Amino acid sequence: MTHAEEASSGGSESVLVLVRGPRDAKVTRELLQRAGFDALVCTDVTELVERIHDGAAALLEEETLLAAGSIDQLATALLRQPPWSDFPIVVFSAVHEGSKLGPDELARLLGNVIYLDRPVRTRSVVASVRAAIRSRRRQYEARRAIEARDAFLAMLGHELRNPLGAISLATARLAGKSAAESPPPRELAIVDRQARNLTRMVDDLLDVARVTQGKVVLKRETLDLVEVIRSAFEAHEARARDRGLAYELRVPEDAVWVDGDRQRLEQVFANLITNAIKYTRRGDTVTVAVDSERGAGDEAVVSVTDTGVGIAPDVIGRVFEAFVQADRTLDRTEGGIGLGLALVRSLVQLHGGTAEGRSEGLNRGSSFVVRLPAAAAAASVAADSGAALVGRVPARRVVVVEDNDDIRELLAELLEHEGHQVSCAEDGPRGLEALVELLPDIAFIDLGLPGFDGLELARRARASGVRTTLVAITGYGQTEHRERAFDAGFDDHLTKPVLDTDLQRVMLRVA
Repeated sequence: MTHAEEASSGGSESVLVLVRGPRDAKVTRELLQRAGFDALVCTDVTELVERIHDGAAALLEEETLLAAGSIDQLATALLRQPPWSDFPIVVFSAVHEGSKLGPDELARLLGNVIYLDRPVRTRSVVASVRAAIRSRRRQYEARRAIEARDAFLAMLGHELRNPLGAISLATARLAGKSAAESPPPRELAIVDRQARNLTRMVDDLLDVARVTQGKVVLKRETLDLVEVIRSAFEAHEARARDRGLAYELRVPEDAVWVDGDRQRLEQVFANLITNAIKYTRRGDTVTVAVDSERGAGDEAVVSVTDTGVGIAPDVIGRVFEAFVQADRTLDRTEGGIGLGLALVRSLVQLHGGTAEGRSEGLNRGSSFVVRLPAAAAAASVAADSGAALVGRVPARRVVVVEDNDDIRELLAELLEHEGHQVSCAEDGPRGLEALVELLPDIAFIDLGLPGFDGLELARRARASGVRTTLVAITGYGQTEHRERAFDAGFDDHLTKPVLDTDLQRVMLRVA
């Protein structure tokens, strides 16, 4: 079955056959073909593993062909199955006295095993294979449902990020206009805080889907975990103080080095700190600490501990599961969709670490501990490219290409407020015309444009000799979308909602 045929039918229904000798292989294949199955004979376990990877519905094999090394090879391949898959295997029992494998042992090693004792009747073989394929069809249905869900989540994230982008830009613009007021209007702070909460929930929702599909690729570098934690701590300090909490940071004087993705680790600790603040009452304490454990298998340890409302014993063991929430408050004023801790555990595991939650019960606080493999001290740490740039960014010629009227106008206002000369376009053709004629220093381009999209706009601009710094703006933030943008000729990629700090960072880099 070709990949196109397999895609249209929902998945391959080929039955792989691994039996002893060409005669047995021929007889088995003909038996399966007469029963209406598509049978493919494999010569050894290596070919078998390759065919499983390419696509198959089930496996029919003799137990005696699975020596220790072959079982390990097959078991390793099955461990790499996607979450929806539980590949079915029909095994003929051993005919040699030396065989020591039984149904329980095979199931432990290989998972979804149907075990047939010899002598086996033809109708038992056919019935077992038919049951295996029926099981595989259900798995294909689950895969289609997962793919449909993920496509919906990606679309939902994009659609939510457009209004969130407009709200975030509007609050930034209002904050600039009311800078003379001290303090700024309370209503403005509420809108800004809730917009950030919504953005975090959308990000968690999409990130969990990407992690479960294995689509998150870490951009590893040697990091000082103390610096990462200090940054995460300071980002939430104002909120903790506003809630009347004792907010403490305990870190060693020396650096604690880890090999990790800065953005993803900041996401992990931001989620833990946010949760601790959310469920801690006024006057109680939230403590963020960094330590290192030396010895065999050095570890860097981060703990986020609170003296808040705690977690019930029957829930603490499940808090890292997706959509599981502890009923820690009678109201739902803090919101949340039960994905933050699931994302924490998944991202920590991608780093080779562990995440653990502890609580002695309701009203007795809680503690979340992350352990990461320690790394050797970095020889040197490159300074942030924007840190050395101080003072006001020089005025630049900027083009904004965005079909959403609110976002386009607000982006232009924010940039003009900073002294930049801004021109706007609302579709692909007009955007290309502006780039070619004006040759701006930088262009912010939405990818979902009418006429032709932002990717095509970037390709045509580069083909026309435009050397402008191109920044993609989109509601799709997955790795594959970023890669497509860079392949088309973009220099940077921003995921909506775009904040004034994002604009400042990009303008500093251009300067």
